[in-house]
Amino acid sequence: MPIRIPDSLPATATLESENIFVMTEYRALHQDIRPLNLLILNLMPTKIVTETQFLRKLSNTPLQIRVELLQTASYQSTHTDASHLDSFYTTFDQIKDKTYDGMIITGAPLAFVPWEEVEYWDELCRIMDWTTTHVHSTMHVCWGAFAGLYYHYGVPKVLRDKKLFGVYPHSPVPAKKQSPLFRGLDDVFYVPQSREIELNEADILKVPELELMATSPEAGVFAVKSKDNRRFFLTGHGEYDADTLANEYWRDKNKGLDIDLPEHYFPNDDPTQPPIVNWRSAGQLIYNNWLNYYVYQTTPYDLNKLSKPDK
Repeated sequence: MPIRIPDSLPATATLESENIFVMTEYRALHQDIRPLNLLILNLMPTKIVTETQFLRKLSNTPLQIRVELLQTASYQSTHTDASHLDSFYTTFDQIKDKTYDGMIITGAPLAFVPWEEVEYWDELCRIMDWTTTHVHSTMHVCWGAFAGLYYHYGVPKVLRDKKLFGVYPHSPVPAKKQSPLFRGLDDVFYVPQSREIELNEADILKVPELELMATSPEAGVFAVKSKDNRRFFLTGHGEYDADTLANEYWRDKNKGLDIDLPEHYFPNDDPTQPPIVNWRSAGQLIYNNWLNYYVYQTTPYDLNKLSKPDK
């Protein structure tokens, strides 16, 4: 939460220049408080696991958040009990007239499928277009990040020769180390990755509306955002549980698929040993910072006053 100090205190300007959230007495006295309204478009087949992971991140904050879960109507999940979806999920036609402070679009196991051949691509494009006028800030994660960058900015995905699979060190690009997105993070932080596609830095840098925020020597581009802070794109999974990569490894191994051990994950590369989690705090901070600096602080009290982001 912000610190509340007198308007004229000399420290105010210094703290604000360091991107520390300072609330003056005037603002505090005139602030209306309401819950943040967040929408999660869950595209993963393991919906219950995925929704739990994201809700865990969103709940670890003093902000009051109201969350709705969204599924596609043009494709019905076969991995989640229908009663769960009927009870807890909505569809786009049911919420299209609502407005939201924030939204998360998850990943999906569709790396090799061309965009226009994704079964629910038209619906997803409709939703992503709708966010420009109905959502203040949208976080796209993994496959959702690649989809968003392609749809909004024409950035292509690049197929990797080998699947990126493991936990990798990442760092903010030098010019972005003081960004509020990385407030409280170490200069090097760790993020799980599990994907067959990647982004070229050059494709990001040539789009005037985008900012490259963080990269990894091994994993490449990790964080990108729009300059107006209305869209964020993360290629990795700070929300993953301790055993998520292990479960993926053993699932494919037991199916007889050719899969390598996740890198930098099992102690001594021994899959019988439990992994040591070194990404939980970074993942939590990134989501906290997004909620605090880019949603809570800037969203209009009246969401009907949302402006259209740059494109």
